[in-house]
Amino acid sequence: MPRFEFKEGSSSKFWEVDLKDAVLTTRWGRIGTDGQEKTQKFKQPYEARQAYQKQVLEKTKKGYKRVKPKDTAPAPKSNPELEDAILRAPDDADGYLVYADWLQGQGDPRGELIALQHAMSRARGAEVTKLKRKVAALQKEHEGTLLGVGLSAMVGEKALQAGWRWGFIYSARVTSPDYDADADFDIVDTLSMLLQHPSGRLLRDLTLGIPDRDGDADYTRLTKVLTKWPPKALSRLFMGDFLFPDESELSWVRLGNLAPVIQALPHLTELRLRGGDVRLGALELPELQRFTLESAGLPKAAWQSITSAQWPKLEHLEVWFGSENHGGRFRGKDVQPILDATGLPKLKHLGLCNVAFSDSLAPLLAKSKVLKQLETLDLSKGTLMDADAEVLAANAAAFKHLKKLDVSRNQLTSTGIKLIAKLCREVVTARQREVYDDGEGGRYVAIGE
Repeated sequence: MPRFEFKEGSSSKFWEVDLKDAVLTTRWGRIGTDGQEKTQKFKQPYEARQAYQKQVLEKTKKGYKRVKPKDTAPAPKSNPELEDAILRAPDDADGYLVYADWLQGQGDPRGELIALQHAMSRARGAEVTKLKRKVAALQKEHEGTLLGVGLSAMVGEKALQAGWRWGFIYSARVTSPDYDADADFDIVDTLSMLLQHPSGRLLRDLTLGIPDRDGDADYTRLTKVLTKWPPKALSRLFMGDFLFPDESELSWVRLGNLAPVIQALPHLTELRLRGGDVRLGALELPELQRFTLESAGLPKAAWQSITSAQWPKLEHLEVWFGSENHGGRFRGKDVQPILDATGLPKLKHLGLCNVAFSDSLAPLLAKSKVLKQLETLDLSKGTLMDADAEVLAANAAAFKHLKKLDVSRNQLTSTGIKLIAKLCREVVTARQREVYDDGEGGRYVAIGE
């Protein structure tokens, strides 16, 4: 329940307010007393929300100030040496179990949580349900130690979703609080608390949602947080988990300079980016297996970083190029380093998506070196037309080894679809778009905004 206090002269008063659906509860009085309580029931939740906002505004105008709750739970224990041992082998349960013994000896509830969650991962049938209940009860009882007041509040506001494994937060999704959230802090505060809290020290999978629900979304502040407190065990990072165009257009989102983040997280195996205005710098990620960049207008510098990267373990590469109106000015020759498989010995999936230059790309694909090593090829959301389908069909032998070819959301007619329908084992041709006679060829990408 949000609490506001007013201290001035001889006055020492508090006011608390709680909103649940269409019920508004307030409590007030002198600080140190239980005070009085009043409950109001409204016909509709929005009426209760309006009353809530009105009363909060009235109190703040009178000088009441929001009081953030303080952590009163025992501080979690930590053993850097044992944590370093886990970091060297983050998927080996033995390191966690050794840590659990030490923590239980210190009276820290994380030790029991590690043991319970490890047992749950090995259990079957009814035993799993029994252990889940024990885990939930333990986490609720020791929420203050395992999460703290700040992160607990963010979980309640759905600004933080956390998945646990062996006593620590394994995966997390951080996003801006909803417009009607009671929280006083934003996504930067949440991410900062998560990365500094003992429960987040072994984070493996991080997803960042929309950074700001008002105006242009900018990930620059989050980049600074990740650079300042880089999660050492992080394996998977997704920056840009938002719905477009519902939450934001791709071109409105500024990913910014991600080079410092990439340098700070050299052990990534998966990196997914969604948005615009992105700079990547030198892509030195020797463990990376999957890379995806979804853009409505790919900057040339970002593409140059991709083509010059040496990724000895990369198996999945997907890039959305976008519209020329947003900077995606490319031709087939610009893709040649990838088609030559430069620095991509393990590549099995290639996605050249949202391409405005399908006419110059199609002739190069059949002759490319990289095609021979691929299992799947994604050309979706682009500008393939019947003439391009003829080029692909004329080189059918080059594509027959593929397990899947995706040409959905292009500009093919039934004639073009028929030409390539049997190029390989599976050809996806759904949701083709019309060709508009604009005097310039009528090509336009599916996501050009």
